[in-house]
Amino acid sequence: MKLNRISLIVLALLCCMSMQPITAASMDQSFHFGFKKSKNGELASIDQEGFKDIVQKHGAIFLGDTSKKELYLTFDNGYENGFTPQILDVLKQKKVPAIFFVTGHYIKDQPELLKRMVNEGHLIGNHSWSHPDMSRISPEKMKTELLRVKEEVTQVTGQKEMKYLRTPRGIFSERTLAVSKDLGFTNVFWSVAYKDWDTKVRMGSRYAYEKVMAQIHPGAVILLHSVSKDNADALAQIIDDARKQGYEFKSLDELKTKSY
Repeated sequence: MKLNRISLIVLALLCCMSMQPITAASMDQSFHFGFKKSKNGELASIDQEGFKDIVQKHGAIFLGDTSKKELYLTFDNGYENGFTPQILDVLKQKKVPAIFFVTGHYIKDQPELLKRMVNEGHLIGNHSWSHPDMSRISPEKMKTELLRVKEEVTQVTGQKEMKYLRTPRGIFSERTLAVSKDLGFTNVFWSVAYKDWDTKVRMGSRYAYEKVMAQIHPGAVILLHSVSKDNADALAQIIDDARKQGYEFKSLDELKTKSY
């Protein structure tokens, strides 16, 4: 089919009109992190989630080195529900490193637990000051949310570096990934998780154990919420039985990502 000069001009204008808004909107398109869960030791996947490219582009963590039987324990600490001391006791006994992502409320409410985390060799990560939807606030507000956590954790614990961020509720956009990366943070998502944040629902330690162990795979980043009694009670057995399967627990600072 031949196009005349006017048709070509109209076609070019339509392309420009359609491309620019899509490009602008894509930076602010929000995603709620999700993934295909691991079964039988297979790798978890974000291939079908629609955000894999931007997660990779901005160096966000979803998996560790999937060629090795390594696991990374991460805890979200939005508030204290009485179980973090038990979790820390288990980690100390088992000699397992972890990272705790904390909010401003946690910093103000639990300074002694923060000090204990650092003194016992764990990392403290950034979960934002007030737990907002990061995709709905300005870059300036985002900067304030993140840097305030970093500064106040340093004041309380002496931890000078804070390299890792877990975005509240797993909601993000390409803009939030870019802004936080510019501020020096690596976004940390996860490849093992289950619904463990609702403190009104207790299913028992066996339930927590089975939910986690069913998803274990090489290079797994495990998300647990410290408000869960089930998690606290199941943690020791999760560690012991993962080790029996040949897994080793590593700090995020030791994580070396591969393409996923």
